Amino acid sequence: MSGQTPEITAEASFLPTDVARHETGDARATPPAPRRRRGSKHRPVWEERPTPVGLALKGLVLAVVVLAILFPLWTVLLTSFSTQAETIRAGGLVTVPGELTINAYKQILSGGVVTRATIVSIGITAVGTLISTVVSVLAAYGLSRPGSVLHRPILFVFLITMFFGAGLIPTYLLVSSLGLINSYWALILPGAVSAFNVLILRSFFMGIDHAILDAARIDGAGDWRILGRIVLPMSKAAVAVVALFYGVGYWNAFFNAILYINDNAKWPLQLVLRSYVLQGVSLPGSGTGQVDVATGAVTGLPIQMAVMILAIVPILLVYPFIQRHFTKGVIFGAIKG
Repeated sequence: MSGQTPEITAEASFLPTDVARHETGDARATPPAPRRRRGSKHRPVWEERPTPVGLALKGLVLAVVVLAILFPLWTVLLTSFSTQAETIRAGGLVTVPGELTINAYKQILSGGVVTRATIVSIGITAVGTLISTVVSVLAAYGLSRPGSVLHRPILFVFLITMFFGAGLIPTYLLVSSLGLINSYWALILPGAVSAFNVLILRSFFMGIDHAILDAARIDGAGDWRILGRIVLPMSKAAVAVVALFYGVGYWNAFFNAILYINDNAKWPLQLVLRSYVLQGVSLPGSGTGQVDVATGAVTGLPIQMAVMILAIVPILLVYPFIQRHFTKGVIFGAIKG
């Protein structure tokens, strides 16, 4: 027994103090470190404690920013639910709830041009986002593989398009030569791929450990299987962010419709919103004609605000589901590049 004591002591000398004392049975073990109290804030030594004045100033600034964002939305929403008499009494936009009604939404969703434009915008956004996301993923995956054919020249072409464009007239002539004038494809194909989004996905794909991809390739997996089974499941955040970028872009786009769409029946919602709300044009079939105030129907300003709410709500409904991926996807893609 006495011969084993130095051996244990020698082994224990290489261990931390508290572990060595536990292994050797030393009763003078150091007490455990005090646990952090829940809710306590430990600041670095170089960071000063916030003063009451500083905290109050930060709270005031945040309150002002939140108010500046929510007050216009509240005014637009409340005006859209107000009657024509209420808007006349308020002298324009309504800020205090009064007589409320949903007649404005009934009128714009009664099968007129606004309803048709909403359906057009939903279809263009869904199809365009799908096409743009798929093409961007394929292009980014190809450019992220160092051994891909013409890797650097194609990447250089993508970078050039971020700084130089052909111009409005050559683009219009190209769309016209392809027979896309007055076609829904004219609202999708000219801006189907964004070089910025491709570079974000490429940076994210290049950050994936190459050992994983090499192991899959050794097991017999091809590029399609690697992309579908390994790369995409590991890149949900970046793909979700890029899809959000494309979806918001398609939903808010109206300039291509001004250039390429001549039929009012094919106008997207944003062009209807621009023509009616900003320019004051009364569109046939939109339910925006003047009616008697005594009937309880609404005209003018409530209808305009209802169209604005209809254009804002879809993005507000989709964004919360993508928001948790937003920061992670963009920042990771930017840093890993």
